[in-house]
Formats: sequence, structure tokens, C-alpha cells
Amino acid sequence: MEDFYRTIEGSAQAEIVEKKSRFIGQMRHVETEEEALAFLEEIRAKHRMARHNVYAYVLRGGRVRYSDDGEPGGTSGMPTLEALQRAGLQDVAIATTRYFGGVLLGTGGLVRAYTAAAQAAIDAAQVVVISRCVDIAVEVPYSLYEGVARLAAEEEAKVLESDFGANVLLTLRMLAGTEEGLLKRLSEITRGQAEPLVSEPFDAAF
Repeated sequence: MEDFYRTIEGSAQAEIVEKKSRFIGQMRHVETEEEALAFLEEIRAKHRMARHNVYAYVLRGGRVRYSDDGEPGGTSGMPTLEALQRAGLQDVAIATTRYFGGVLLGTGGLVRAYTAAAQAAIDAAQVVVISRCVDIAVEVPYSLYEGVARLAAEEEAKVLESDFGANVLLTLRMLAGTEEGLLKRLSEITRGQAEPLVSEPFDAAF
């Protein structure tokens, strides 16, 4: 499995109008097929009066699914899926709700409209890169705080928290497998007095 992937935070929505038909693109971060299907059921319940609720989702591990939900074959579900794939997104579901405006769009018009609705939802979403990370907790005296913060920046670690008590407790986050240099320099700057605690690797936005 790759060391990082692109997804979205939470959910997003956008709407376009094409020849009086409303296309509402709705996205959500999902991590399982069950979550994706629950999202789709939520959309269907919310838009019971809509003529179509087209969907597509992409999950890590290569699991993909899409549906035209009554639209002509190939005009809606596949273009929605392709918009997700072009954006390089995983663990994401999109449902596009169509309220028919009385004007037929034709197959080409439907493809363009569903593609545009999906892209509008993607553009409205907060895209994040999820990477394999570790957190490092280290306690240092106030006199070393600025030096450690500068060191973290040089080693491409993010300072998540700085807890100012009798000493300063810093929580740093960096890509898993890149922490050796930071730990060595921490030992040098603290003359071996600091005892950094390194977490097990986990997935997080970085």
C-alpha cells in the first residue's frame, strides 16, 4: 500500500444548473463500503423527490463502484467516477442529485453536467494528503525551546503542541521513517538529557 494518499476532510457540496435541471454534487470522506452506502442512503432519504441520485465512490485498495441510477448508461456514474480518479482521491464518495427541469440534455449534455457537478463538489472540498506519520513527545527546559522548535522545522517536523509547565512539553509530527536525524540532533542539543517518546506509526494529514 502507498505511503500517502489524497482524500477530503469531512464533506462538501456544490450545485450547478444546466437548462433548468439542478445538479447537486455531495461528497463525503468514507473509509469503508458500509460508510459509503450509508452516505448514499442518507442522500436518497434527503432527496426523495429527485429523479436521480447518481453516485460513485473510490476506496483504498482499488475498490470502486458507481451507478447511473436510471440515467442513460455511461452518462453519469462513470463521468462522476472519472472526476474522482482525475483528482487522485481515495476514500471518498460522491452522490449527485438531479432535479429535472423539463428540458432534455441528451447524452453529451448529461456527461458534461454530471462531470461539472462532481468537479464543483471536489473544488468545494478540503483536500488533504494522508501520510504514514509518527508523533514525538519531548520535554525540554525553556532555554532550549526555541532551539528545538527551529530544529523541528529544519527536520521537516510540525510542532503540534507546546505545553508550558515547569518545562516545555513539545509534541512533534513527522513522516514515519524520517525521525532518526531529528532524534539524533535532539540528543545533541539536550546533551542526552531529553527522553523523546516516539509513537507507533499511524495515518494522519501531513
